[in-house]
Amino acid sequence: MKPATRFRLAATVLSLLCALLAVQPPAAAASYAKITGSGSTWSSNAVQQWVRNVKANYGMTVNFTANGSSQGREQFKNNTVDFAVSEIPYGLKEQGVTDTPPSRGYAYMPIVAGGTAFMYNLKINGRSVTNLRLSGDVVTKIFTGRITRWNDPAIAADNPGLNMPARAIVPVVRSDGSGTSAQFTLWMSKQYGALWADYCSRTGRGSGNCGMTSNYPLLSGSTMIAKSGSLGVSGHVRQPSGEGAITYVEYSYAKNTGFPVAKVLNKDGYYVEPTAASVAVALTKAAINENASSVNYLTQILDGVYTNADARTYPLSSYSYMILPTKVESGFTTAKGNSLGTFGRYFLCDGQQQADDLGYSPLPKNLVQAGFDQLRKVPGAPTSSIDINTCRNPTFSGGVNTLIKNAPYPKSCDKKGPTQCTTGTAGAAGTDTPVKPGATGGSSSGGSGSSSGGSSSGGSSATGGSGTGGTDTNGDGKPDASAGAAAGGTSGGTVDPDTGEVVSGDGAGTGDTNVAANPVALASDNGLGMRGALMALSAVLLVAVVVGPPLTARLLAGRPRRRKGEL
Repeated sequence: MKPATRFRLAATVLSLLCALLAVQPPAAAASYAKITGSGSTWSSNAVQQWVRNVKANYGMTVNFTANGSSQGREQFKNNTVDFAVSEIPYGLKEQGVTDTPPSRGYAYMPIVAGGTAFMYNLKINGRSVTNLRLSGDVVTKIFTGRITRWNDPAIAADNPGLNMPARAIVPVVRSDGSGTSAQFTLWMSKQYGALWADYCSRTGRGSGNCGMTSNYPLLSGSTMIAKSGSLGVSGHVRQPSGEGAITYVEYSYAKNTGFPVAKVLNKDGYYVEPTAASVAVALTKAAINENASSVNYLTQILDGVYTNADARTYPLSSYSYMILPTKVESGFTTAKGNSLGTFGRYFLCDGQQQADDLGYSPLPKNLVQAGFDQLRKVPGAPTSSIDINTCRNPTFSGGVNTLIKNAPYPKSCDKKGPTQCTTGTAGAAGTDTPVKPGATGGSSSGGSGSSSGGSSSGGSSATGGSGTGGTDTNGDGKPDASAGAAAGGTSGGTVDPDTGEVVSGDGAGTGDTNVAANPVALASDNGLGMRGALMALSAVLLVAVVVGPPLTARLLAGRPRRRKGEL
């Protein structure tokens, strides 16, 4: 091929490829209108990650403000946002005031599942506790002011392997209207109605059971502290000054900050952590309002979840909703509907692949299908792409919920009784807390030793005088150094009545250890897309056109010519 011919051919191919590159792919940034939303802090760790993902993958701008479920519902009702995220639907009646539904058209769509967890900050002899266990009535009594010390006999019975400290319990609750508060108080009102009704009465909320409430009632004169938002309550607990504190928060907040959560006793008698699998198992007993004409269509009924007898169940499991517009009105357009429909389809499918890493549980197939049905109601939503058969949700394969099928059973040491597992939970999963050998449960005063060398009701007896005895609080089979010194009478130490720790004669404590955050590595999608593929293809073809012919000619020229008559 002549050089001029090769040049013309290369120019033609290059022109065609440039024309192809000039064509914008269908998911170009310019094709998506900006949308805004607000609401749930319980769901915000997942929502904010999905917002970043669609920005990187599609060039879509979604602005989401995590200001609490109550604020989100109110802003949607006032037409100041395009969507809201909430754990509770409209219609909640609190203190005689009903949260009336909006006049604009709307629908509820499941968005993400998770467990309401109990994140805490507790130490024994300066060592962080990571394997705390709590039964449901103990949790309720802590958050209603009936149990006020960590060495309460009921807590000790849940934790037979630990010498619980005498430190005061500081319950940290939400000060703002919160879906997390609503889910937690609904559970208490359903499972421990008498305790919750008594608390409501003591806080001035009336003589009866105040039921589910998004505004947590505060008990005057108690150690209870109120903070705004999930970041507010979890932030207070994880501070060094937060030792002794416990709060209710979405599991992801503890998992992503290096802190443990309590394992909660379920109906089968096992203490279980709110992992993705245990939440998925629990929600198999969730009932759903399937009356499509009801204003609460697709809202959850959790009574069966609370009493699920499967050993793998975490009792306080639930899911949150996205409140969607269903009409072109109040500033909502079909262009915004296209963006919202694409965003919704993304997090119901691909986005659920990150749910476990983020501290949530992926939605099962039945809720994804129900979500698709709601998403199709959004004006302008790309309905052709809303197809369950192309949905890359990690929980179902061939019609089987693989997450539930493969969910592990709890260890025998987490069965209610004389044993207790050492393994840490949530953000402290890699940090074990040793337990006492042969722990038998029962009551404990929480003391880690006695300066008089007497018997500690929470542990082994100290011999006194010789300095060889003492209490084994870390489960290594040997008396602790500080306890041994106290038992031997050589240090003159005493037990701090607030912390339950042995302190030296000069009043110095055992000291604290810093708890480092344990960030979770999040998966990210490759945004190269069609344009990158075409660029790579153009480079390959250009090289082939320019280099290929002369190279082939040289190879042919170098071959020996056949002589006449040769085969």
